[in-house]
Amino acid sequence: MSVYVDYAATTPFDKKILEEVVNNAENFGNPSSIHRIGKDAKADLQKYRRKIAGCINAKPNEIILTSGATEANNLAIKGIAKEHANPHFITTDIEHASVRTTYQDLSEEYDVTFLSAKENGQIDVEELKSSLKDNTVLVSIMMVNNETGSMQPVFEIAEVLKGHDALFHVDAVQGFGHMDVDAGNLGADLLTLSGHKIYGPKGIGLLYLKEGIKLSAQMTGGSHELSRRAGTENIMWIQAFSLAMEKAEAHRSERTIKEMQMKERFINELIERKIPFEVNGDVNNQTSHIVNVYFDWTEAEFLLTALDMAGVFVSAGSACNAGTVQPSHVIQSMYEDEERALKSIRFSFSHLMAEEDTTEIAEQLEIIYNRLNKTEMI
Repeated sequence: MSVYVDYAATTPFDKKILEEVVNNAENFGNPSSIHRIGKDAKADLQKYRRKIAGCINAKPNEIILTSGATEANNLAIKGIAKEHANPHFITTDIEHASVRTTYQDLSEEYDVTFLSAKENGQIDVEELKSSLKDNTVLVSIMMVNNETGSMQPVFEIAEVLKGHDALFHVDAVQGFGHMDVDAGNLGADLLTLSGHKIYGPKGIGLLYLKEGIKLSAQMTGGSHELSRRAGTENIMWIQAFSLAMEKAEAHRSERTIKEMQMKERFINELIERKIPFEVNGDVNNQTSHIVNVYFDWTEAEFLLTALDMAGVFVSAGSACNAGTVQPSHVIQSMYEDEERALKSIRFSFSHLMAEEDTTEIAEQLEIIYNRLNKTEMI
């Protein structure tokens, strides 16, 4: 028996959505062409864009379609930076690599403030307030942390920024499909999403850009996406993205209930089997599908390998650090403890999982724990 419990890294492509997209593949035209085939493709593109916009309560012209959230985050940050002569930025130590690394690079040229996280996984809003400057142009803070599932106080942050000219950029990749993501209600000026986190394809995402905000294109060429992102639009994947978003919204309540049940069942299994652990962050302030667990009795690298050999597939942190097991920058920011960061594992659940899956995960962890204890006693 094998169990995949790494849905925060990626989700399987919904086969029904894939089938529908393939059946529509005959409409292959380039939406920039002026002949009938191109116009038909453009009509489809406009239809899918409207559906995507509707899922986050946005206008169609506020949606910039990209190759994924990484590109969208880069476009948001660099695109705003290029519009200002002497900008100051605020972000956090716990952002996804596509935000954190981008700001680290920009910090060589611009003024960037990195906020740390408290042990509950949230930033201190008062620290954010005191970090604002007259020339602060952009504040980038994720909605849900991809490693711990901790939810940031985005509504409170938006209220703080109402009295300032700084724009609010929200990475909502791990939020959409698990909680309400309404661009207007969030107070977001820029917001990013990804297709492969919601049972859509890899290679498609979006940047929501509030109407009226100027942004410098980072990919230049044609006048696609209202001259904000050059490149012929991937109609098939855009359709799949729209279908995945609609389905995620339509079934959000039942999916999140199942995810929470799986998460609670897993934690209870660990307790019942007397496996020592601590949840990183505040479990009452986390999204339904992610839990990050500290096992002080082993190293994450060993545990990942042992679980993989047992058919349980998890991650030590962000999938964007694939191929390496480095101390999580998120856990280090929260606890200022490198050892804890090296002994923590992320488990992320799905409505597709069965109850026996959590039992299997817990059983394998128990076997590994008992084996290590026996070895230490010898």
